[in-house]
Amino acid sequence: MTAYASKPRLDDMAMALRAARDVEEGMIVNLGMGIPMLVSSFVNPDREVIFHSENGIVGFGRVIEDAALVDPYCVNAGGQPIERARGTSFMSHDESFALIRGGWIDITMLGGLEVGANGDLANYHPPGKLVGSLGGAQDLAFCAKKVVVLMTHHTKAGQSKIMSQVRLPLTAPACVSRVITDIAVIDITPDGAVLREHLAGWTPEEVQRATDAPLVIADDLAELSL
Repeated sequence: MTAYASKPRLDDMAMALRAARDVEEGMIVNLGMGIPMLVSSFVNPDREVIFHSENGIVGFGRVIEDAALVDPYCVNAGGQPIERARGTSFMSHDESFALIRGGWIDITMLGGLEVGANGDLANYHPPGKLVGSLGGAQDLAFCAKKVVVLMTHHTKAGQSKIMSQVRLPLTAPACVSRVITDIAVIDITPDGAVLREHLAGWTPEEVQRATDAPLVIADDLAELSL
């Protein structure tokens, strides 16, 4: 996407900030590896939101950046130190996955390598690698009530990650409800991939040209705001 190399893009923190807007009062929210792990830092701790990490922590808070405050036994799925919130609980892996498989997760926010226009998700086997690392992504993709993917719109080589048809090994079929990228918010619906928001400095036409999958332009299309 050399034609768009100079266009504005959100960084990881800004994508996490936008994703935090989708977190509603009373939700149980799983945060997966990568950009999603940052989301807990952007939800007001006074709100009743329960964050879940597949390694067995329920009810944690923001990512801790001050080394003096780090508890080495309180980390998220990616090993980042996290704040204990009021009521934080710890559980074994089997209990954590029983919570996931029991359908208790309202939203899981996952990283992605490719998402298809039909909601197919590939996020565990990067191209060129002999093997992938599935972790809990498959359980979350199948069992959470809603799957939101946070990822850059393009690969480092400039190729679209939102595809007419996913080429990489699937994590789960037809599971994704929303994709938040560094230039757009796209919903996956029965009518196809719907462009809901676009970043300032990008036109809907430019987002479409930068996307492999065909996009339906929402009637209430808005500028992406934080």
